[in-house]
Amino acid sequence: MSLAFSAWFGMATTAGAALLYSVLALTSHRMSTPAARLLMLAAWLLHALALAEGLLGQPPRFGFAPALSTTVWLVVTVYAIESGLIPQLRARWALAGVGAAAVVLSLAFPGSTYERIASPWLPLHWALGLASYGLFGTALFHAWLMSRSERSMRSAHPADMGVPLLKLERLTFRFVEAGFSLLTASLLAGWFFAETLYGMHAAQVFNHKVIFSVLAWFTFAGLLVGRARLGWRGRKARNVLYLGSGLLLLGYAGSRFVLEVILRRA
Repeated sequence: MSLAFSAWFGMATTAGAALLYSVLALTSHRMSTPAARLLMLAAWLLHALALAEGLLGQPPRFGFAPALSTTVWLVVTVYAIESGLIPQLRARWALAGVGAAAVVLSLAFPGSTYERIASPWLPLHWALGLASYGLFGTALFHAWLMSRSERSMRSAHPADMGVPLLKLERLTFRFVEAGFSLLTASLLAGWFFAETLYGMHAAQVFNHKVIFSVLAWFTFAGLLVGRARLGWRGRKARNVLYLGSGLLLLGYAGSRFVLEVILRRA
């Protein structure tokens, strides 16, 4: 695939995904369920092609915006599966709006090129990290649904989702537990195989990105222990989830944003 065609293909798929997500976000309330699902599938496929062009291109590109875009794509993937199992879970318009913003951001900031990968295992390490991002992003999505449901209950209006609050809470923590497992695996791989993955000793990769990620790990660990031992739930549990997710976001996406946008460094 030539560089010119690759760039054109990436821009076309990204723009197409942004357009379809935007249409879905603005009109999903007036669409039939089959039509909305079909439009979401088309946007999801174009989104996947845009991500693949950047990650699998020659040379590959990656950065803070593609990381966020990949996270949103994973959340949309989980939602698509989940909504088939739980039809009452209706928040397609919100995810479509976030998806549109994510792909536009990745079009504006496509990331840095990687001419040489230090280790063939490095993409696996990245995949573990991105998968944990996606699972925590899905947990955040469910936490938002919980907040919306609680607001509906307090205002004496029936929740528009029809999903019991306790069920949403259980789903949220299942995703937190899965994300925590993958984050643990990613951090351990980065620590024990730093020389293989990055060509340097573990002490050399202990930078601000790792510090924020480790702080996020301790925050999520505290959340799981607090839920199991102290019965944390509701707003307190969500606030800790938000804190941990914010730290994790600063760990990679935040540090890359500073390097790419503010400092103009690869």
